[in-house]
Amino acid sequence: MKCRLCGGNDLSLYYTQGSEDQFRFYKCSRCELVNLDLTGLNLIEHQEKYATEYLDPDDPFINRGSLASYQFIRRHLPKPGRFLDVGCGNGALLAAAQREGWNVRGLELSEFLAQNVRERFGVEVDVSDFLTWRPTDSGFDLVSLRHVLEHLPNSLGAMGSINQLLRMGGHALLEFPNIEGISFNVKRSLAKVGLHKKRYADSWRPGHCNEFSRNSFRYLAEETGFSVKVWETYAYSPIKNFLYNHIPIGTKARVLIEKIETLP
Repeated sequence: MKCRLCGGNDLSLYYTQGSEDQFRFYKCSRCELVNLDLTGLNLIEHQEKYATEYLDPDDPFINRGSLASYQFIRRHLPKPGRFLDVGCGNGALLAAAQREGWNVRGLELSEFLAQNVRERFGVEVDVSDFLTWRPTDSGFDLVSLRHVLEHLPNSLGAMGSINQLLRMGGHALLEFPNIEGISFNVKRSLAKVGLHKKRYADSWRPGHCNEFSRNSFRYLAEETGFSVKVWETYAYSPIKNFLYNHIPIGTKARVLIEKIETLP
């Protein structure tokens, strides 16, 4: 197989998942992307999920992730502008931004969630796949994509879509697992010597197609017209979060990138 990011042929088995270790992830020696071997997998069948409950956007515990994302935005982009949240969920992030002067808009796959956000906050929310969505009024100052990128086989196409949605000099906030986080590294090391074995149900299927590290994401960003401005890792535990913000070894990454080139 070839690397889905750089097209390289030099990939080595990095780890396996599944009840019989049948799902195999390969690391590219060139760009360091970790690629799931997609042979025989039906991604739509395994990844398509639809919300059946609208979670309270005012509950601080339920929405701690969205609130932390907004505090990150607030620190690094203090001047409000036009903001698109891709996969806006219950609208908690949009609501936090709207309260402080951002002109907000949402994008959702779920009509159920979209309608609830429209009614709750009076926010425009379109129901569409952002990979094919082309609004007449693009040129956003900020686009967020949280815990979506790792599920998409074509990360170059996904970042190209974000590039088209942003004005020159605009920013994107992305969140995704950091495959080189300390706990991931420890578990892989223990598994290699037979001291760690995760149990999987026979019906379990992986949801992540591509796993990123700091190096592989920087490669992706630079290939799609972006400069990485901020890379940090985080956790929901306050003590771990403080540590991981300053020493980027956590298993969740939060990244701010700036558009420096318009793709053809």
